[in-house]
Amino acid sequence: MIAAADWTAWTCRVRVAVTDPAALDEARALLTDLMADVDLAASRFREDSELAAVDAANGDWTPISPLFTELLAVALRGARLTDGDVDPTVGAALAGLGYDRDLTEVMDGVVVTGPAPGWRTIELDAEGCRVRVAPGVRLDLGATAKAWTADTGAGAVTAATGSGCLVSIGGDIAVSGPGPDGGWRIRVEDVTSDPDAAPAGPSAVVTLHDGGLATSSTRVRRWQRDGLWLNHLIDPRTGMPPATAWRTVSAAAGTCVDANVLSTAAVVRGHQIWPLLREARLPVRLVTPDGQVLTAGGWPEERAA
Repeated sequence: MIAAADWTAWTCRVRVAVTDPAALDEARALLTDLMADVDLAASRFREDSELAAVDAANGDWTPISPLFTELLAVALRGARLTDGDVDPTVGAALAGLGYDRDLTEVMDGVVVTGPAPGWRTIELDAEGCRVRVAPGVRLDLGATAKAWTADTGAGAVTAATGSGCLVSIGGDIAVSGPGPDGGWRIRVEDVTSDPDAAPAGPSAVVTLHDGGLATSSTRVRRWQRDGLWLNHLIDPRTGMPPATAWRTVSAAAGTCVDANVLSTAAVVRGHQIWPLLREARLPVRLVTPDGQVLTAGGWPEERAA
């Protein structure tokens, strides 16, 4: 039997599911506490976060916690692997597009943005737990921090309870421990929704036995500003949402972080993503703006409903 709990946090749907129903309460508490710790470390919307302190340091070395050190190291690794497609210095660009507060509170206004300074403006001393960021650079660790939380949360639940666990945070999914018979069945679609409800658009059901799966979509975290529809996925080279070659990309990998890095890079890079996909050799599903589905890397064939 599988037991699950669902709630909303970080303006997205969160689910924790366990193969041992007796572990559900502890699993939810562990994930809730971890998300609270990550929020305090890396939120762009809290004046008391470590990220806000780094932004305000004006180029000075800033001591940071081991947790924030890990989150920043993960973000920088994603930037290196994608040649800057996934870049943690897009904070100012997002703020210039209006996403400088919780998404439910974003207001209309004028778009003022530009290219991101680039991840090489960050100097991380991981052993010393300190960081120096060039003056004026604002960080955003949103994508990789969410995926890291899914990976870490699922692993923590299994370590504490022995139960198999699935954690889903807004389309970033990680599994750990002994799964249900046949694996975890997951519906992939444009917008993470109630898995018991009918899908609202093109969807596929896949089975995950280990690792992670991530979906990056221009159909979620959207808002309107200055007459433009905008979303949270940013091309660091322009500071704007990328030209829409893919409205949704899903990828599976050994970790949710790696899946997220690849799916985000695919949306940002558009049709130029194919060399990276061939190099990565991971299962990927890409949906065009008009709903056509392309797959690569062994993603299972879609079947008609």
